[in-house]
Amino acid sequence: MEKKSLKSVLANHAVLKGLPAPYLELLTGCAKNTRTEAGEFLFKAGENADRFYLIRQGRVAVELHAKPHKPVIIQTLEPGEMLGWSWLIPPYRWHLSARAEGPVVALSFDGKCLRGKFAKDAKLGYELYRRFALIMSRRLEETFLQMLGICG
Repeated sequence: MEKKSLKSVLANHAVLKGLPAPYLELLTGCAKNTRTEAGEFLFKAGENADRFYLIRQGRVAVELHAKPHKPVIIQTLEPGEMLGWSWLIPPYRWHLSARAEGPVVALSFDGKCLRGKFAKDAKLGYELYRRFALIMSRRLEETFLQMLGICG
């Protein structure tokens, strides 16, 4: 099997498709491949939000923990999707938890590294914020619709 370069993987990922090559190059400096086993958390609510993920393989359950109740899965993310935006917004803490439903392969991006690159290149920051805002808006709408189905 042919091994793809990280830049090539980024260029073909749905979230980053069409991003100019110089920006992809900057992002590769903040990225690494990760693997999470079934049942393991990628992150937990309340922890420092210091990264985001682009899911390549597997499924991730995004959970809301409200004690004393059991965790509620509010979304399940699939390959091609982005996970985590709390690294963008102070105080940089996770509000939800993310658990691997099976083995998950993802690209993990260091949030502090990215924020540093945004400070040096506002156009890169704008482009990623724009892409993330679209995802955030869509997911918020999906969550509202899900709540209507439960409560309505």
